[in-house]
Amino acid sequence: MTSQTPDPLSETEIPPHQSGLPDLTGMPSGWVARVPSRDDVAALIALTEAEQVAAKGSSSVDPDLVESNVAGTGSWTKHQAVVTDADNTILGWVSVHDRAGGRTMLEVIVAVEGISDEEADALAAALYAWVEDAGRVFAAGRELPGTQLDASAYAADERQRRWLAAAGYRQTRTWLQMSRPVSAAEAEEGALPGPREGVTIRRVAKHDNGLPVAADLQTVHRMLEESFADHFNSYRESFPEFLTRLREDPGHRWDHWWIAEVEVDGEVVPGGAVVSSILKPDASGAEGSYVDYIGVHRTARGRGVAKALLHSVIQDAAERGRNRVGLEVDDDSPTGADGLYLSMGWVTAYKTESWHRDITAEDDPAEPAAANPTETTP
Repeated sequence: MTSQTPDPLSETEIPPHQSGLPDLTGMPSGWVARVPSRDDVAALIALTEAEQVAAKGSSSVDPDLVESNVAGTGSWTKHQAVVTDADNTILGWVSVHDRAGGRTMLEVIVAVEGISDEEADALAAALYAWVEDAGRVFAAGRELPGTQLDASAYAADERQRRWLAAAGYRQTRTWLQMSRPVSAAEAEEGALPGPREGVTIRRVAKHDNGLPVAADLQTVHRMLEESFADHFNSYRESFPEFLTRLREDPGHRWDHWWIAEVEVDGEVVPGGAVVSSILKPDASGAEGSYVDYIGVHRTARGRGVAKALLHSVIQDAAERGRNRVGLEVDDDSPTGADGLYLSMGWVTAYKTESWHRDITAEDDPAEPAAANPTETTP
């Protein structure tokens, strides 16, 4: 739909895409909302890179992850839309993820160039209103009374923080995005301390066809769920949801999962787990490793389990010729995890924030959207 008289504050309703997207209202006249396709990947990478550079001075966009989220396995549990102007230039991208019962993750990106401040504000408001409708669809689909909308913003991105506040979100937590250099020498035997007595670290076991043993995957899930049960904003995630979500990451590898076993009263039991993945090459061309999750069960705390698990990730990265290990930690962690990471050589590269809004499932949209109308969910 086009208009001969563009009005940045037009309340003209943008009709839903033929595949069933909820309505987007309040956008500048002449702009169109549609489902993203694989043809949009390059433009969406550029859109995301520009946002990151403006917010934190650099970008680290994974092209494979963008493609997966738009037209791959990462798209299957998401509602998405892109907004284009009369020249078919993408100026906005919204993605809403049905993460777990009662928890809906979201991302809103608005162009930093080729758009006025007034237009950007109007577009952001429209996208956050659309997020609310999509969140209600997820809650209704799970037969829940509502859901928490969970957004992330760079701590230095005043524009995004202003939009979130205007949309009714509250800033709830700050996260340290940390990185640690890895040297080739750390691949050598004895270069890093081994586990304490009574603690053993091993990779998740695999069958002879290379696939992981189900019992070990279930152990990792249980360790993480129980380790984070008393952590900020913990939500129960089912085992199938857990596996599906992690496998959506192009950097996922089964041989990057470890289990810690500890001896308790003469019996060897699981005491913790770590899940890591591959980071895309940096400016030097070297890949890195990323600690997605690390958890130590409360019955095993105080025995150096976390440090032993981290040393396993570091040594593995060194053996593979990688140059860094990244992770995220709660700036207000009750376990003091940030102090452990600092003592082991991690430094903060930048900070992000969690912003939350709780909504009810009442006033559900009349035409619920498919998770991604351009894909067939298996």
